[in-house]
Amino acid sequence: MSSNKINLSEQFAEFKESKNIDRTNMMRIMEEVFRAAIIKKYYTDENIDITVNVDKGDLEIWRNRKIVADDDLDLENLEIPYSEAIKIDADFQIGEDVTEPVILADFGRRAVLALRQNLKGRIDDLENEGIFKKYKDRESEIVTGEVYQVWKKETLVLDDEGNEMILPKTEQIPSDFFKKGDSVRAVIETVEMRNNKPAIVLSRTSPKFLERLFEQEVPEVFDGLITIKKIDRVPGERAKVAVESYDDRIDPVGACVGMKGSRIHGIVRELKNENIDVINYTTNTQLFIQRALSPAKITSISIDEEKKRADVFLKPDQVSLAIGKGGHNIKLAGKITGYEIDVYRDTDVDVEDVDLDEFSDEIEGWIIDELKAIGCDTAKSVIDIGFEDLVKRTDLEEETVKDVINILKSEFE
Repeated sequence: MSSNKINLSEQFAEFKESKNIDRTNMMRIMEEVFRAAIIKKYYTDENIDITVNVDKGDLEIWRNRKIVADDDLDLENLEIPYSEAIKIDADFQIGEDVTEPVILADFGRRAVLALRQNLKGRIDDLENEGIFKKYKDRESEIVTGEVYQVWKKETLVLDDEGNEMILPKTEQIPSDFFKKGDSVRAVIETVEMRNNKPAIVLSRTSPKFLERLFEQEVPEVFDGLITIKKIDRVPGERAKVAVESYDDRIDPVGACVGMKGSRIHGIVRELKNENIDVINYTTNTQLFIQRALSPAKITSISIDEEKKRADVFLKPDQVSLAIGKGGHNIKLAGKITGYEIDVYRDTDVDVEDVDLDEFSDEIEGWIIDELKAIGCDTAKSVIDIGFEDLVKRTDLEEETVKDVINILKSEFE
């Protein structure tokens, strides 16, 4: 650092590498910080000139004082006694101005440390404000980052500029597993200031994440030719996406799925094989519920508009499809349509017979396998054998056989 220049190019290069602040703002902050330090030392800055060299990243500070007779010295910080002035230049006369460089070392070690700390604080504040504004404007957008650290309740992700983002465990798909260095995609869920630092929270479970993935994979959605009306998800398990096109020439479902599932395949993979049902949106409630329960085929529907309830009747082999694994299909159908849906087996066909597999939600799988092993594939075939023969021909407990027969008989009552 020269005697009359406070060269900050090295410090600036360091900040430039790790801080998201442009050179002009950086130098403005530096000038403000140095002015504050000068006022603290000299009680005024009205006779101080600061020259900022933005290109080189340095600044010069000059102090101007009027030469007065030694006996007339009144304002020490604005005036300089003649005896001192001629030490600088013997040709100086009373009434002239003396301009001297302000040397940082003259401030004292403690003042210099305080100045550096103040400068760092101001730069940190500006950087945090910049990050907040940048990401606040990007809420609901997809961002790609690198996993930096994995904790029990959250994962720390860094963007390409090294800014920190948090992916809470609650916002991760249950089968997500990350390790340091992994690349991760997520949607920016919320951005807020916490203790003067920006908190950028990501999500992979939000319906917005699935919506943005569709925008990336399906040009018609990105261009607005296809509108996503509603999305509901059980993250990692199943999702239902209602889509609509205002152009009769565009099949919204076909466009979203793509040829042989080409467009939706990448989305499914990103969501850890989440089963995605894309359905045509309609204002016809009955038709919308029917589509929402896909892939099940419905026989008839009874709707109570006032209570927002729907009784759905299906053939026995369609009931398990309507309910879905873990009840996810019927749960999502209810959410996306806004109706509470109850499923019933169509009694007109129940009197014939029902496949044993249709009772998988009431009878355990190994019991059904035991019944199949003796040649029983349907409910009536089990009932027709009778209690005693079932006990003799299977390894089932008597109590279990009774329960099975009661369940199967109730189907035909």
